[in-house]
Amino acid sequence: MLDSTDKKVLDLLQRDCTASVGDIAEQVNLSTTPCWKRIRKLENEGYIKSRVALLDSNKLGAGVSVFVHLKTRHHDAQWLEQFADTLQQFDEIMECYRMAGEWDYLLRIATRDIESFDRFYKKLIAAVDGLADVTSSFAMEEIKYTTRLPLR
Repeated sequence: MLDSTDKKVLDLLQRDCTASVGDIAEQVNLSTTPCWKRIRKLENEGYIKSRVALLDSNKLGAGVSVFVHLKTRHHDAQWLEQFADTLQQFDEIMECYRMAGEWDYLLRIATRDIESFDRFYKKLIAAVDGLADVTSSFAMEEIKYTTRLPLR
């Protein structure tokens, strides 16, 4: 179970994982060694999955977000495993969720433009057997984007 100090440490790391242990320790009222041990414990217990750099998608030519809804004719475990393996081959797929409701899956795609999305789309439907329906929506504007989880 996380205590309030653990949550403060996690929140600080979510904001800037390059902060020094000393800086984090100071902000959570710990000395450096206990703070470092706490961070290691949070990593070992899987609360911290990885530390990454967040890149600017526009500057890197992947600033168009497309949300793709999929329906499939298959719902067995073997198809799902093959589907998940196939999706790993596509760098454009940023997120994939199995959904409840009208659509079976939701993908978030990062791409350069409509033409590059069309190339991706053609490769996707050729690679995935059993799709019954596919629809795509292009994001017009990003209103909010964060990777920070609420830790209240």
